[in-house]
Amino acid sequence: MAEGSGRPLLTAKQVVPPVRAGAVPRERLAEQLREAETRLTVVVAPAGWGKTSLLSAWAAEPGDRRRVAWVSLDESDDEPIRFFSYVLTALRNASDQVSPAPLEALARSGLAPVDLALPMLLNELTASTVPHVLVLDDYHVLTDPRIHEAVEFLVAYLPASLRLVVAGRADPPLPLARLRARGDLTEVRAAELRFWPAEATALVSKVAGSEVSAAVAEAVWQRTEGWAAGLQLAALALRTGSARPGGDDRHLLDYFAAEVLPALAPRQRDLLVRAAPLELLSGPLCDAVLETTGSAEVLEELVRADLFVAALDDDGEWYRCHGLLRTALLREPGADPPGVLVRAARWFARQDRMDEAVRHLLLAGAHTEAEEMLVANAERFFFQRGAASTYLQLGEQLADKTLGPVLALSLATAGALAGRLDRVGHWVDVSEAALQSDTVMPGWHSARAAVLCLRATFGLADADSARAVELAQEAVDLETEPGARPHPTVRPALAAALVRDGRFAEGAAALLELWPRRGPEAWPPWIVLQVGGSLALSLVELGRGPEFDRVAREIAPVADLVQQEWDDLEAGVLAPVRLAEGRRRYQNGDAAGATVLLRRAVEIAELHPRPTILALSLVYLADAELGAGDRAAARDALVRAREVADEEPLAAYALDRLAEAETRMGRGAARAATRSGALMEEMTDRELSILRALQGSASQREIGAALFLSINTVKAYTKSLYRKLGVASRQDAVATGRQLGLI
Repeated sequence: MAEGSGRPLLTAKQVVPPVRAGAVPRERLAEQLREAETRLTVVVAPAGWGKTSLLSAWAAEPGDRRRVAWVSLDESDDEPIRFFSYVLTALRNASDQVSPAPLEALARSGLAPVDLALPMLLNELTASTVPHVLVLDDYHVLTDPRIHEAVEFLVAYLPASLRLVVAGRADPPLPLARLRARGDLTEVRAAELRFWPAEATALVSKVAGSEVSAAVAEAVWQRTEGWAAGLQLAALALRTGSARPGGDDRHLLDYFAAEVLPALAPRQRDLLVRAAPLELLSGPLCDAVLETTGSAEVLEELVRADLFVAALDDDGEWYRCHGLLRTALLREPGADPPGVLVRAARWFARQDRMDEAVRHLLLAGAHTEAEEMLVANAERFFFQRGAASTYLQLGEQLADKTLGPVLALSLATAGALAGRLDRVGHWVDVSEAALQSDTVMPGWHSARAAVLCLRATFGLADADSARAVELAQEAVDLETEPGARPHPTVRPALAAALVRDGRFAEGAAALLELWPRRGPEAWPPWIVLQVGGSLALSLVELGRGPEFDRVAREIAPVADLVQQEWDDLEAGVLAPVRLAEGRRRYQNGDAAGATVLLRRAVEIAELHPRPTILALSLVYLADAELGAGDRAAARDALVRAREVADEEPLAAYALDRLAEAETRMGRGAARAATRSGALMEEMTDRELSILRALQGSASQREIGAALFLSINTVKAYTKSLYRKLGVASRQDAVATGRQLGLI
């Protein structure tokens, strides 16, 4: 196992599969791969055409300075954070040119990969002159459109130092036609993978264990039409002296059952049949699942005999059985998929691989046990980097109607931690609908209070701040029992809701009552900063300078420690603190000092999904920039603030502050920006389509829906086209695009 994103990743999926001892060199195809200069290579053909064998042999060629990162994909990787955890870990392991920062950004931020992790990776590789290759094998198993969007984004901005190779049984949902037209695509398909007669003769002779005559080799090649798996099956038939197999894949399953399985030693056949439900095999796993011993030796025998079992690593720890053989095995008497999968789940749980454990329970249809495991291990998922997204993906495979309120609320929490605020409201609704009078939420006196508190904190838009106050107050009332200590988050949630609603006097009163309870044993740093930030913002908004100064001094040690030891991705709670400090500096006449703090607040707020704090930071930064004499910077800050307000609903008080600032500066001046005299970098097709859409009144979310892209992907492309055009706003992007004849 490898510690990829702070949780175990399977090492065998991140290494180039070993080349089989009896493999036949495919020099003509290897040469095609070596000479390709395109940013994307696709290797597409049905099962059994030798895609992985070709690529692993090419990747393992000695004497090449390229750094090869390999990811063997399966259905469990069909989730963006998990997928890119493997990708970034593989790149990091393959090259010293890739730092840990992109992987840390992916794991800690709760942002989509295109927001931060992928731009960081691309920037690092742009600065590198060392050639890199990223191979994604079995890409066809992925169905999540967010993954395909992010991979398309990666392809669009691939630097010269990185080449992407995608292998699978079907064309990946990427813009292949566009890349083909531009000469940016290399394709290896079944026609190219088909063995030529001389190659077929070599393969059949090796597998059969002796030289075959030209006539026999020709007959086999004709029957199989050069198909790798068919050639191997025919050679096995020759080796065992069994009847000639048909090369037609319609008869493969029957051939496996009639010819391959009977030729196996009893213990080989027993292991393969009983372990057939498992995608990956290892000696310890098979021993536990089959309640036997010696499985590792049997797996090694199968690999040595070239019997459709391949080692996934040089250490012989993990193996994979050919998919066609697995299909045949599952039809055999003795296969017990549910029982095998449940026992495998329990083995993975003992190895502390809770995600794999739950996944196997889901495959087994053991939904009740899967739910129990998710509930019992929620905190283990949440406090392992990046695992909240995996938790959400696993839980959402259970039907809503079967979920209990505790798991549903945990899924809502996972959505909040993973930055999937679109899922928070849904799962809070499910949890609330499933509440019973005797429902117990761990740590809460009132189960309904837990639901209301989470909805108030994460389940509503900033513009619904008044409703958030109502729900948080109801949660406090329900959770407050005579003589009982309420859940520690419920009162801070109410106070924070009051502040978001612009009720600063009430919020400050509630927070000042809570503030003396802080302490290293009572409150962890993030709660100190959460409460302290809301309190500081309230006091500075109320103009209660001396009280703010006292609270700021008390916050400072924790804030400075967090800034030193945490990074921006973890330190979202710092944004309100720096915002309030910057505003106070401005009120005290120190505009230059205020700009430093407020720029810092903007940097942090941009990484976290609270648009009100970001917009307010930009509004106050505009005031500070103007006070420091930089009118252009002030205009840019206000333009950005207005774009945030146009795209995301803000709390009413933040909209008022923005309108007041625009009035002070003049709306026309605030929306002016520097025009780019020339386009220094070519626009991609996606950027041009988004630029055209920006001419209308549709929001970025609506543009994404029309283009079948997520809001995060639209934002990533928009940021790039702004950079290329040299503008800071939508209006200026459209104006400059027209000026340059792009639209």
